Order: sequence, then C-alpha cells, then structure tokens
Amino acid sequence: MELTTINWGIIGAGKIAAKFATDLNAVSNCNFYAIASRTKEKAENFKKQYHADVAYGSYEKLVKDKNIDAIYIATPHSFHKMHTALCLKHNTPVLCEKPFAMNLQEVEDMIQLSKEKNTLLMEAMWTNFLPHFNYVLELLQRKHFGQILKLEADFGFHPTYDETSRLIDKSVGGGSLLDIGIYPIFIALSTLGKPNSIEAKAEFFKSGADSKCNILFKYNNAEAILKSTLLKETNTEAIFYCEEGIIKINSRFHEPSSVTLIDNKGHSEDIDFDYKTIGYSFEIEHFNQLIRDNQTESTLMSFKKSKELISTLDTVRDLIDLEY
Repeated sequence: MELTTINWGIIGAGKIAAKFATDLNAVSNCNFYAIASRTKEKAENFKKQYHADVAYGSYEKLVKDKNIDAIYIATPHSFHKMHTALCLKHNTPVLCEKPFAMNLQEVEDMIQLSKEKNTLLMEAMWTNFLPHFNYVLELLQRKHFGQILKLEADFGFHPTYDETSRLIDKSVGGGSLLDIGIYPIFIALSTLGKPNSIEAKAEFFKSGADSKCNILFKYNNAEAILKSTLLKETNTEAIFYCEEGIIKINSRFHEPSSVTLIDNKGHSEDIDFDYKTIGYSFEIEHFNQLIRDNQTESTLMSFKKSKELISTLDTVRDLIDLEY
C-alpha cells in the first residue's frame, strides 16, 4: 500500500535545522516543503541549499500554509513553547527539538494545548529512536550482563566563547545542562529510571549560563555519574558497568554510534549499526507514521517521558542555583 507523503515545514534555519533537513530529504514518502527564518534572505538560502519548495521570512506565514502536514521547531530553547503554541493553534502536528521547553510548567502548558487542539505533539529526542540505543535498552532489560551497577555518561565539547551564541547566551536557555547535559540524564532515566536522590555541582560562564555540570544519580543498588561541559572535548560515551560485564555505547553515544560488549572474562565484541543517515531519519519516520495513524501522542516519546525529563532538569537546576 502506498504511504501518504508528509509535507514538512521547519521553523528556524540554524545548524540543527540543516541536519534535520538533510535527513528529511533521505526519508521516503516525505517532502521538505517549507522553511521559515527571521529573514527572507536566510530562508531563501536555506531553501536553495536543502531543496525546500517554499521559503518564508516569518514563522507566522509558514504556520498558515495549508499544504504543511508537520512542523519541526529548531529555534533556541526559550522559544519552544511560543513556537509550539503558534503551530498547535493552527492544528498542525509539532515535532519540537529538545529540551521540550525551559521548565516543567511550560511543558505542561504545551501538552495541555496539544490535548485541547487534539493535535499531535512530540519532543524531538532523536536518541530515543536510534537502533544502537534501542539495542542497548533491550540488552539491559533482559539483563544480558546482569544488573546495572554503575552508569557513566558524559558529553563535552569546546565552542568558541561568544555571549551572543545560543550555547552561551543565558537569555535563550544557553549552557551545558539544557543543551547537552540532557543526553546523559535521558539515558540514565531510560535505563535506571527515576533516582532516589540527585547531587549536582556546576561552574558558570560570565553570561550566567553553566559551563559544566557534574551530576550524581543514586539508586538502591546502582549509581549514575553524569557530566556535561562546554569547556573541553570529552569522550562522550555511555558505559554501563554490570555484574557480568560492560556495555559501552561508543563516541558519540547520543547520535549514530557503535556498541562494545566486554564480558568479565575479557572477551570483547563490537557491534556496528551501518547507519546511512545523520540519524534524524528514525524520529522522522516515527512521527510520519503517527500522523498517518491519526495519533496525538507518541507511545515511544510520551508526554510522561518528556515531563519526567524536564522535571529532572528542573531539579538539577535548583541544585546548582541556575535560574532563567
């Protein structure tokens, strides 16, 4: 049976939008229809480079286009709630880049509007849909190497210090925690669940955004050591130390990667997943199917999961005295 072609619009024309657009063009029964930026010139350049049909110089014009079936929001964190609401009010399904919003209250407002409008909404936590990530989840769930004793997950890189950059500008949600610390936290929640207690310490840029954050999740019989930094390159691995061996998601664990299994006898096995795309294609395919099935919520990236993630981020922010 031939699948319905889904026409996509993208709000925001930055680096993440470019990666997403590249994968949109790699997904079958899917069309990159429209791009919107704050200036028509930037939208036109993006349209030309990534082969969209239409370019808009305002987000409002894009959401009013009746030919669009889905909208991906790729603007800075602090605008996610506003731009999600703009789309939902026009009854257009929304895939909103992570973090879903700035705090739990904003996320709850977005979910409430989605339900009122009976319109699909999902957080774009692309890691959740990657084959290597789900392979590791399955190994851990069936206790391939027994119980998890410890998780170590880090994410770090060193951008040029620029207070106007969305990474460092506190006014748009900049800092390591919301931008990249979300990934170690997400993998801990996905594998170990909600911790019994959380400890966190951070350092800060002059802008007030956090430059690094070290987090400890404590469980009854395990712990998760989670780190994010914008001060240096790190391995960006996720390593599960289990009773009978180690499961390691190699660098960079949050995007298409490989997995290494090491048992307690020292035997090692590398698993390659032969990725053909940047990795956004998997969440795109999932979201397209939700639209075709007339769904208003994903069971894989549910509202419950998004609320648990943002509330955990809120807790960490409280612990490090980070206010936006």
